[in-house]
Amino acid sequence: MASVSLKDIIAKMKLENLTPELDISKVKITQPDINRIALQMAGYFEHFEATRMQIIGFVEYSYMQGLSEEKKKEIYTKLFSFDIPGIVFCRELQPDPMFLEMAIKHKVPLLMTKKATSAFTAEIIRWLNVKLAPCISVHGVLVDVYGEGVLITGESGIGKSEAALELIKRGHRLVTDDVVEIRKVSDETLIGSAPDITKHFIELRGIGIVDVKTLFGVSSVKDTQSIDLVIRLEDWNKDKEYDRLGLEEEYTEYLGNKIVCHNIPIRPGRNLAIICESAAVNHRQKKMGYNAAQELYTRVQNSLARRRDEDEDE
Repeated sequence: MASVSLKDIIAKMKLENLTPELDISKVKITQPDINRIALQMAGYFEHFEATRMQIIGFVEYSYMQGLSEEKKKEIYTKLFSFDIPGIVFCRELQPDPMFLEMAIKHKVPLLMTKKATSAFTAEIIRWLNVKLAPCISVHGVLVDVYGEGVLITGESGIGKSEAALELIKRGHRLVTDDVVEIRKVSDETLIGSAPDITKHFIELRGIGIVDVKTLFGVSSVKDTQSIDLVIRLEDWNKDKEYDRLGLEEEYTEYLGNKIVCHNIPIRPGRNLAIICESAAVNHRQKKMGYNAAQELYTRVQNSLARRRDEDEDE
């Protein structure tokens, strides 16, 4: 199961640790959702998602301040009987002495942020969704072409890295070569990234490893990119019938998400970089509501209709 360490969350979200005496090195978060402990403060612990990060905002804090010492002890005792990975106080709110004492006793880390509750909640959920998303690794190259994430796949040695290098020279940005880590962050969105060990490197047969960031500058690389289009390279087969109009989209599937896929036959003389650029721009155009293949089909239908009308007039 994917997990994120509490230390990474503290560093990313710039949280202040209110319980530095506790060892948090082994604390892991396994769920992208959070929980605001409002009902729990009122004494309702049914269906309490204790394994999530717990958030205390101004409303919960004000309610806690109004409790009697006896009621606080009862609620806090029940709350800290659960195995909670961490509690975050928003708006620089400070836990009362009893809450702090019980948290340390039960080894529950307390953290604090300056951010408003809603803003912090949205930010941490978005970040955890990416970090804890289902992930697979595929063989291919991911390049940002005119803002479209183009995943180039195909058999080893077919020319994926060479196409990516040409695209980089034309001003586009490399995300990853050889291994693409794909994360499903929603039912519509797949995010691709590089393994840390191969980030910004390209392997060119006959030359070896090339550091794209060093050779072409920081503007030529990117850490993550949504995957909008798949281009599958394959050897040219003269007996195979290839789509020449593109009226019907073909799709491939990763982690249950469907992505538009083009099968591109390779033969000497075909410029892969221009083909990838054209595919990316055409895909972008379709998303903006214009389909060239549909426009050609409409023109042909109108032309045939005019001819029929002329024939009938004669």
